[in-house]
Amino acid sequence: MQICEGRVCVVTGAGRGIGRGHAIELARQGARVVVNDLGAEVDGEGTSSGPAEEVVEEIHGFGGEAVANGEDVSDFEGAHRLINCAIDTFGGLDVLVNNAGILRDRMLVNMSIEEWDAVVRVHLRGTFAPTRWAAGYWRDRSKAGEVNEARIINTSSSSGIYGNIGQTNYGAAKAGIAAFTIIAAKELARYGVTVNALAPGARTRMTENLQRARGMASPEPEEFDARSPDNVAPIVAWLASVESAGITGRVFNVAGGRLSVAEGWHAGPITDKGGRWYPAELGPVVLDLVAQAPPNAAMNGLIPWPEESD
Repeated sequence: MQICEGRVCVVTGAGRGIGRGHAIELARQGARVVVNDLGAEVDGEGTSSGPAEEVVEEIHGFGGEAVANGEDVSDFEGAHRLINCAIDTFGGLDVLVNNAGILRDRMLVNMSIEEWDAVVRVHLRGTFAPTRWAAGYWRDRSKAGEVNEARIINTSSSSGIYGNIGQTNYGAAKAGIAAFTIIAAKELARYGVTVNALAPGARTRMTENLQRARGMASPEPEEFDARSPDNVAPIVAWLASVESAGITGRVFNVAGGRLSVAEGWHAGPITDKGGRWYPAELGPVVLDLVAQAPPNAAMNGLIPWPEESD
């Protein structure tokens, strides 16, 4: 069964890797897809229409409907043109998948302002801008008495919600996207829009150097490839469908066949003096609170509990 039959979807950063998998799976599930990709290198430099057009050709090859789009999602007016592309081409918009991103990894003490700004612009502003225009479209429909079954699916990262060395720029942007997702879900519910996010784990241009450094071997041809970027697409297709109407404001970890809900910041151990603290008395109080709290999650999202002693 095609669970996205007739849905109109925009997928940003859809020319390669995880975004490519999203676009193809959505089309296989019956969606009409705007394949957006600037065609840049991993660091954001350069442009090429080739990657988006190749994905469109692949979708057309199995009878799907798609159109290529080369707008820069971090450009406010470019993002507006992208949303209008879906509306003008396919008559509306049901789903926005914000996936575009770049990397400029550097240790904090060596990072330049350009490296910071470039990454934050593409990831964080590149999520805000298309969402802003899509949300405006759905708000106008709602005010006109139309009923929306709209979906926004953002792309966060374990680097953002759990933390990874050498990625303060990327991680800060991805953590921002997770927070953006939760807030936007609350704001847009009145218009029939759900907003969720993914923290995907997969082998892409953006992660291949990291995986080589960790000595991750490629699977044998007959083995399940747990690092394939295509493994992320099924949850996107389901979230894009009308079946997901009750799910919003959530971030999902997904890698291979493993799916989990990322639990956000929440209050842990607490103490209340009932009055103002004196700085000199806080030492043992803070140490006790931290001792009671679980450690921060590792990059896989799991809390590394210490082994119990005999």
